Amino acid sequence: MMDNNTPEPAAQPEQDGRRSFIKQAGGLLGLALAPPLIGQAERLTAMSKKVEGVTELRLKVNGTVRTVQAEPRVTLLDALRERLDLTGTKKGCDHGQCGACTVLVDGKRVNSCLTLAVMAQGKEITTVEGLAKGEELHPLQQAFIDHDGFQCGYCTPGQLMSGVACLKEGHAKTDDSVREWMSGNLCRCGAYPNIVAAIREVEKSGFKG
Repeated sequence: MMDNNTPEPAAQPEQDGRRSFIKQAGGLLGLALAPPLIGQAERLTAMSKKVEGVTELRLKVNGTVRTVQAEPRVTLLDALRERLDLTGTKKGCDHGQCGACTVLVDGKRVNSCLTLAVMAQGKEITTVEGLAKGEELHPLQQAFIDHDGFQCGYCTPGQLMSGVACLKEGHAKTDDSVREWMSGNLCRCGAYPNIVAAIREVEKSGFKG
């Protein structure tokens, strides 16, 4: 029998070694599972870029290639007005219902408020600023002046661009045809008869755009 004064056995070296090994192994395992600091920084940078979503767009506008920095969701209208300072194209309803934002893309009229700028890359974009040749007005611009085809003038850029397309498409042969093919462009001042007269005059002159 062992009396009360007998000291307890000392911890075995083998047990101490096992505990030390487990602690070291746990630390090494934690380091192995932890992502590298450089990897974390790269991921944060990538996430930041993804959130910003800014990309470089090359748009050929009025015969000149222009570069803009914009998100892929930016409309052609906003790219023209806010990035390229081509404010002739107007923002009206911003829902494709008034035609004030009409521009030509590869010769076809589009509502730039409903068109993504990224989708217009590699195409010919013409805005109202591109109609005149220096100081020489486009025949339709002059006809609008002669026939008082505008009052407040806000819808005029879109009316002009649609009118040019209407002439090119061969839809300006009669007053009724002009009214039908220009029906997507609203004039809150009600200058429709004057607009029709201007387009018809240019058509009768033989100008096709």
